Amino acid sequence: MKRIQRLVACITLTFSVFLLPDISQSAQPIRIAAAIYGLKAEFANLYVASLKAHPAVKSGQVQITVFDGKYDPLVQNDQFDTIITQKFDAAVMIPVDFQGSVPGVKKAIEARIPVIVSNATINWDGQTAYIGSDDVIGGELLAEAVCHKLAGKGNVVILQGPIGGSGNIDRTKGIENVLKKYPDVKVLEMKTANWSRAEGLSLMENWLTSHPGQINGIIGENDEMALGAIQALKAAKLPVKDFAIGGIDGVADALTAVKAGEMFSILQDSTSMAQGALDLALRQVIGPSYQPQAPLWKTYEKEMPWKGGTEKVYWVPWTPVTAENVDKLIETRRKEKENKG
Repeated sequence: MKRIQRLVACITLTFSVFLLPDISQSAQPIRIAAAIYGLKAEFANLYVASLKAHPAVKSGQVQITVFDGKYDPLVQNDQFDTIITQKFDAAVMIPVDFQGSVPGVKKAIEARIPVIVSNATINWDGQTAYIGSDDVIGGELLAEAVCHKLAGKGNVVILQGPIGGSGNIDRTKGIENVLKKYPDVKVLEMKTANWSRAEGLSLMENWLTSHPGQINGIIGENDEMALGAIQALKAAKLPVKDFAIGGIDGVADALTAVKAGEMFSILQDSTSMAQGALDLALRQVIGPSYQPQAPLWKTYEKEMPWKGGTEKVYWVPWTPVTAENVDKLIETRRKEKENKG
């Protein structure tokens, strides 16, 4: 009789194990891949730091794995093969190239891995969602600021982003839209410096030699390149404040330069893009019950409502850096750098 009782107890216990939920599996964090175009510039590192500072990452609900695309679409596409093979739950990405980054995203979507694209666009609308700022508008704001300081007359040089990236394509379009309104503003040179401060410095040194005393304004499609140009001016012992200089991103050194009256910049909100992308990815993984955790949805509630996390495109507003807000932005950047990683 006792043997029968023990047998029944064993069977009952075994059956119960099969009925119980897999607690260890359900407790596993959601795995999100972050495919970033390259990690040399400050903006990209601020973006990654913002991902890691998201409440869902801090709580352990999400595990972030960062992939450095090294500014090469082939590298980024190979990384998507890894993301698919390792069965990540979702991916957020800043694409390297408007056209060249498409294949990796397509593969992931076909493998049923949601992909949230942010900061730069791709030439395909099959991604799960996009969150970022409108770079055409960014280019227009940048060019308007430079032309305004020039009082609508003078010679400018343009430092472009990597050719083929949507940031370069759209910001150049915005710049050209504005320059059409200022026929007395002449473009002496326009060439890529690949978002690089060092390349911006080198190009500006060459242009100062090629066009001595002729350059009045510098339009940098990002802050890093504009800051490189400022370094070249200082090395040549030229008065920086006599030039009309603009950039985009609102990186720490650019904010300091704005405060010093050396340049104009527009804040591109890396924190909102990164954390917004992660919220959108989690909405895809968890479903309609998911409520966004990042502060941006309250900050931009009127301009960019959540709408259930199901919109195809979310536009993050630009913030021109001014004398009134620069100190607050400098403090914000300081805290972000302290919390990096």
